[in-house]
Amino acid sequence: MNFISTRGQTPALGFSEAVATGLAPDGGLFLPVSLPDFSADLPRLAKLGYADLCFEFMRAFATDIPLPTLRAIVAKSYTTFAVPEIAPLKKLGPDLYVLELFHGPTLAFKDFALQLLGNLYEHQCAVRGETINVLGATSGDTGAAAIHGLLGKPGTAIFILYPDGRVSPLQERQMACTGAANVFALALDGTFDDAQAALKVIFSNQAFRTGHRLSAVNSINLARVLAQCVYYLYAWLRLPESERSRVEFVVPTGNFGNVLAGWLLQQMGVPIPGFKVATNQNDILYRLFTTGEYRVGAVAPSLAPSMDIQIASNFERFLFYRVGRDPERLLALMDEFKATGRCRVEGWERGGITASRCTDAEIPGIIRRVHRELGYLVDPHTACGFQALSPGRVSVVLATASPAKFPDTIRAAIGLEPTDPSLDALKVRPVIKHRLRADPATIMRFIAQHAV
Repeated sequence: MNFISTRGQTPALGFSEAVATGLAPDGGLFLPVSLPDFSADLPRLAKLGYADLCFEFMRAFATDIPLPTLRAIVAKSYTTFAVPEIAPLKKLGPDLYVLELFHGPTLAFKDFALQLLGNLYEHQCAVRGETINVLGATSGDTGAAAIHGLLGKPGTAIFILYPDGRVSPLQERQMACTGAANVFALALDGTFDDAQAALKVIFSNQAFRTGHRLSAVNSINLARVLAQCVYYLYAWLRLPESERSRVEFVVPTGNFGNVLAGWLLQQMGVPIPGFKVATNQNDILYRLFTTGEYRVGAVAPSLAPSMDIQIASNFERFLFYRVGRDPERLLALMDEFKATGRCRVEGWERGGITASRCTDAEIPGIIRRVHRELGYLVDPHTACGFQALSPGRVSVVLATASPAKFPDTIRAAIGLEPTDPSLDALKVRPVIKHRLRADPATIMRFIAQHAV
């Protein structure tokens, strides 16, 4: 299996090279040359546990890794989860389920992909005898999950950019209190979009990128999106057969990568009827799927900070398919968006995706209602998923983070403060972070000084 860039100017690469490269040299994002069809395999796959299912899925893409090695990498990646089901599907009521994606080491859905990606990086370092420097930008959970995927791994260093003061205190502590020598938490004076823009500028500098063996850990990295496909497949296979044809996965998302994974799985022969994008008040995706216009606005800090995003990087992958896999048409749209902050796709089709939005004024009330009526506690991001469930559909709401990561919001909503031992331990550790300007040149100097 080879992988091509959405912008059509990069030669096709194998899986390992595409993962190591992250962002394509032409500025595009990698996608498989073709998507496999899993429809005939679904009865067999339904019998598998999570790690075995992930192996069977990833082997269709990671064709340059020996199968025994790939199986071992996948198995190792999910030993760090706190429950044997890895991704429990819990029934909350008639036509309503929650898919718990917060049982990994950093209590957020990002662990599903980043535990695997960290082990893929470790494998590449060992096979090639080279070091690797991993760079990522985070609005909250990605940074912690990426760091814990690479914590102490030989031959690696990880640099995470995040907006200073715009992530929750516990999210920051998960990044800045590890004590690991290969971890650098870089607090920038700007927004997440500023951090993501700086990351793309740095990756566009080919001399710096190759000279320091940089790789991207954000969801621009194809391995992350592929790994996230698996929990949709796992959940769909565990639904009663009578409900599979009516299911709508409700996905709290700001950067589009999470829902893109489900949509890609749908294109691979898994008959998932639909998806709902659940946004917070930073609602570029809500506006896209209700009006057809992709238009950037100002980022407004919210109670669901991991979704405080206005430029959804993974939208480019979805758009590539919506414009008939035409790199020239895609590039014209992306150039228009870069120049004007907006673009409109002629003949736009939503691809079975609907959308809802949730403001800060609404989030505490939803947390209270779900807790009171269903006996279930949700974090503020997951609360956005309960804002507007579709009548007549079987809703599977993705619970993307543990409520314990947002104690202030939960306490204000219901008067109780959820805790987790791993988070309590962080509160007594020193915070080690590096405050920098959100300027690519400043960040590049720091990386050059600390790269392995």
